[in-house]
Amino acid sequence: MYKYHCLNPIAPVGIERFDENYVRVEIPDEADAILVRSAAMHEMEFGKDLKAVARAGAGVNNIPLEKCAEKGIVVFNTPGANANGVKELVLAGMLLAARDIIGGINWVQEHEEDGDLAKEAEKAKKAFAGRELAGKKLGVIGLGAIGVRVANAAIHLGMDVYGYDPYVSVDAAWQLSRNIHHAKTVDELYKECDYLTIHVPALDSTKGMINREAISLMKKGVIILNFARDILVDSEAIVDALISGTVKRYVTDFPTPEIAGVKGAIVIPHLGASTEESEDNCAKMAVKELRDYLENGNITHSVNYPDCNMGAKEEGSRVTILHHNIPNMLGQFTSLLAKENMNITLMTNKSKKAYAYTMIDVDAAISDEVVKRLGEIKGVLKVRVIV
Repeated sequence: MYKYHCLNPIAPVGIERFDENYVRVEIPDEADAILVRSAAMHEMEFGKDLKAVARAGAGVNNIPLEKCAEKGIVVFNTPGANANGVKELVLAGMLLAARDIIGGINWVQEHEEDGDLAKEAEKAKKAFAGRELAGKKLGVIGLGAIGVRVANAAIHLGMDVYGYDPYVSVDAAWQLSRNIHHAKTVDELYKECDYLTIHVPALDSTKGMINREAISLMKKGVIILNFARDILVDSEAIVDALISGTVKRYVTDFPTPEIAGVKGAIVIPHLGASTEESEDNCAKMAVKELRDYLENGNITHSVNYPDCNMGAKEEGSRVTILHHNIPNMLGQFTSLLAKENMNITLMTNKSKKAYAYTMIDVDAAISDEVVKRLGEIKGVLKVRVIV
């Protein structure tokens, strides 16, 4: 029996995918797995039985990844599950920025009791006129699950789309429209594009990437959209750029005191993935990942350990070992099992930076003593046997 805990409300359609072998617990310390959306976990103390954390969403800045890795806790996210919801909001943001729709709506509300509203509106509408998206240049920074969808949709809107992502995956590349221009540097996008939309993770290398230097390369009147993470944009730099008119509009769903209320900023609540469909898709994917890991040892979409898959566990035992990525680990594992006269029927090993994961199928039961001895090998973080 596996125990799971939800730190945030998780869509029922996902929770329903746990079967009778799973039970929900109210105390996180008792759980084998935790599901989370936005709850902060950095100050949490993890229970000794915790094996995995699944983030129902893409961003994982609320989870202490290194701390989890050192404790042998695999952290999953759900890339792509909410991509369509975010894509649609980005498109809405571009339309709001291109034409002063919000200003027009506010004007109507302010004059709703005017008896000649329709007539007066015809006179006033020139103040809210804008420009069409068709024919404008859009730069998409980051071509992951969301960026690809935004780029392809913009092509259908008649935009001239430029994409930049030095780490674009093969899967994403296959999905990209052939009409998208490939930029070799992000500076090309800054210099060429009328619109810029950011879709990269929050890393040390991307923090504050839209700064004064980047803005200085952009066209006067550029429109910037940020539905990825607030820290990707230097708040002081963007406020100054809006006030000076260098940036015409900044559209984001990360409200902060620095940007809220600044003329030219369109700031909405964090609604990117807040659709029923996105929440359902994220919940279903998160539960699927947890079950496959707990029941088979397979890792898919981990952010702190390598993905690794040996299919469904068959007869015999499967031992899974989370460990540091250091030399001679495999040799020590196989030597120990050989001394116990255990025949290895299948084995795989994957690494990701400082951490590695080894899965071994054997044709016999593995004793607690063997598990203990595997766990005592220097560099081993957690050993688990699936029977």
